[in-house]
Amino acid sequence: MSKTKQIGLTDGPIFQTVMKLALPIMASAFLSAAYSITDMAWIGMLGSKAVAGVGVGGMYVWLSHGLDALARMGGQVQEAQALGRGDREQAKWYASAALQIVITFGILYGLICIVFIDPLIGFYNLNDALTIEYAKIYMQITCGLIIFSYISNTLTGLYTAQGDSQTPLKANFIGLVMNMILDPVLILGVGIFPRLEVVGAALATVISQCIVLVVLISGIIINKNEENILRHMPLLKKADVIYYRMIAKIGVPTALQSSLYCFISMVLTRIIGSFGEGAIATQKVGGQIEAITWNTGEGFGAAMNAFAAQNFGAGKLERVKKGYRVSALAMIVWGTLIGALFVIFPAQISGVFLHEPEVIRAAVPYFIIVGLAEPFMCVELMAVGAISGLGNTKLCSILSIVLTGIRIPLAMLLSRTGLGVDGIWWALSFTSMIKGIALHLAFNRTIKKHTR
Repeated sequence: MSKTKQIGLTDGPIFQTVMKLALPIMASAFLSAAYSITDMAWIGMLGSKAVAGVGVGGMYVWLSHGLDALARMGGQVQEAQALGRGDREQAKWYASAALQIVITFGILYGLICIVFIDPLIGFYNLNDALTIEYAKIYMQITCGLIIFSYISNTLTGLYTAQGDSQTPLKANFIGLVMNMILDPVLILGVGIFPRLEVVGAALATVISQCIVLVVLISGIIINKNEENILRHMPLLKKADVIYYRMIAKIGVPTALQSSLYCFISMVLTRIIGSFGEGAIATQKVGGQIEAITWNTGEGFGAAMNAFAAQNFGAGKLERVKKGYRVSALAMIVWGTLIGALFVIFPAQISGVFLHEPEVIRAAVPYFIIVGLAEPFMCVELMAVGAISGLGNTKLCSILSIVLTGIRIPLAMLLSRTGLGVDGIWWALSFTSMIKGIALHLAFNRTIKKHTR
């Protein structure tokens, strides 16, 4: 019988508790970033058109995660708060309802992407036929089979809600190793395997996601301890409508935030496209490398989400405040470190993924400019997790949507000056700084309100 890996979040030393939960999540998020970076390193060997095509197709993968965010965030927060109240039966039903929702979404989104592939790719007004073909191929495979990623992401949130961040780490590590093996084999062709290029990149991603899901499901089956509520989910039974409604109450604002954030990025990509495929490739590569900061910050935010939710359910608000301070300090240090690397070594970082000299030269300003905002981005993502754990996802969504939306007019304005495409990078960096400050202040306001 497997020993439980759950961590008690409502008792014990705060620093050790937060870090024990957060470090595996951060490591898992870092693996997720490495997952994307590995893909991009191999795709980069096919040229900037392949990078741009995968970037455009991948936008719809990103857009789709608004749907899985609804189930993941709603299920995670409600499950964790139920556990904090000591209501294990209710926690089981929340977990089950979240998975039922995300499976439905995964099937529907996959069908929509396959049927409407032409108008969806046509949104970007791409001029190069090969880039368009790459985008369609990548999108049909990764979005058509998005259900595996959906279920894995939601299970990760449900695991975290009950204090187990180690199983998702193990699953993502195995998935990363498989992706690193499959990428060169399927993209470039090795031995008996044919050279599949962008098709190979998409297949490597989907196969690795399937493996992650198998490991997560195996963890549920193997861990027979009573604390593992996922083993006892009534997955095949319809829950009372109140469970779906409460998940939606928490999850819908997060879903809207995620989808609108992606849509704003899609509009920005369309603006960037006027500067050529090289500019789109820069944005895609830069975004994937920046995922080291983004995914790690989001992972720490997930830890704070579970920590805040359980302690909020238990009525321990002072413990939430102290946990937030520990997390904020850790995120500032991490963001500063990554930002410094971006600013000091922009050409070296670009050269790993881009191989045309003119594209590398164009990418250098991107890393310098966005590097300045990395600490603010980390604090933003961690604060979103903490505020959401307190049940106020609506506040997070309003602030994020409004401040992210400012990027579009600001990018249009600055790109028409002598800055050119660099003006778009400044729009991204400046708004990230503002969001980090605003969401930090929002957490302080929210916790004071609950304390009163």
